[in-house]
Amino acid sequence: MGLRLLNKISSRLVLILFLAAIGHAQDPAGESQKKVSLRMIGHQVLLSTQDSTSRVLPIKKEGDRYRIQFEEEFAFVPEQLVATIDQVAKETKLALSYIVEVVECENGDVIYSFKMDETAQSDIVPCQSRIQEKGCYSLLFTILEEGNYAALVTGTQDPSGQFADKTSYTTIVIAALALFVGLLSFIYWKRRRSLTLDPNLISLGEYQFDKRNTELLIEEQRIELTSKEADLLLLLYNEANNTVERELILNRVWGDEGDYVGRTLDVFISKLRKKLEFDSKVKIVNIRGVGYKLVVDV
Repeated sequence: MGLRLLNKISSRLVLILFLAAIGHAQDPAGESQKKVSLRMIGHQVLLSTQDSTSRVLPIKKEGDRYRIQFEEEFAFVPEQLVATIDQVAKETKLALSYIVEVVECENGDVIYSFKMDETAQSDIVPCQSRIQEKGCYSLLFTILEEGNYAALVTGTQDPSGQFADKTSYTTIVIAALALFVGLLSFIYWKRRRSLTLDPNLISLGEYQFDKRNTELLIEEQRIELTSKEADLLLLLYNEANNTVERELILNRVWGDEGDYVGRTLDVFISKLRKKLEFDSKVKIVNIRGVGYKLVVDV
């Protein structure tokens, strides 16, 4: 993993943390979490009626109540409805005490309702086994006493009397992100260290120049070099940030291979530039009338 990629990941993690902090500040009562839990209730109600395809419509808040709306009509058994809603409410810590009203879409009449709290018993649920005929219904959910999630967000006492620090969530997120970034940094450092211990590897900006295998390595890419390209790059690297005269390049890389190489030196330089384009800090500069210089910005 290259330094560039590591920096991108770190920047995105900081952005995520920043957005999470803003969302936390703008949603102090956990409204988003409540609506997620209420949508889950709607989803489970539909599944209990063997409907796995129709949608739960957007949750609407009406005063101190939340309306769960459905795309399609359905029938329900009160006992099953109560059990389904209570299970989700407990699992998501939505509410400790609440009232649910089933209303008709057309006229708003309440056709069924129940209240649930810590003292409620399943054997006193009204009309337990009486199937309600298929129709267009919505659920009105009124929270009488919020669950432990609200205590965590707002910093109030939960039912056990323990104080929930409202900053605990953010603290945990920050710690987790710091640990993750630290782990990435450690992995990167270990990899760089292992690479630098290999005498055949040369650090060249973001690249690693593998002399033995005549390759350039950057992040997960392996870029092959011809033997002449590798010799040319090694010569320029050994004189990094200094101008190397054309005659010296021709003599060191091509020897006595004739005038042909003099006409193709610029072609080899162009090919090397193309293969080094992934790191803008590494450049081969043409010194007009003199030669070339490998510039590596720190």
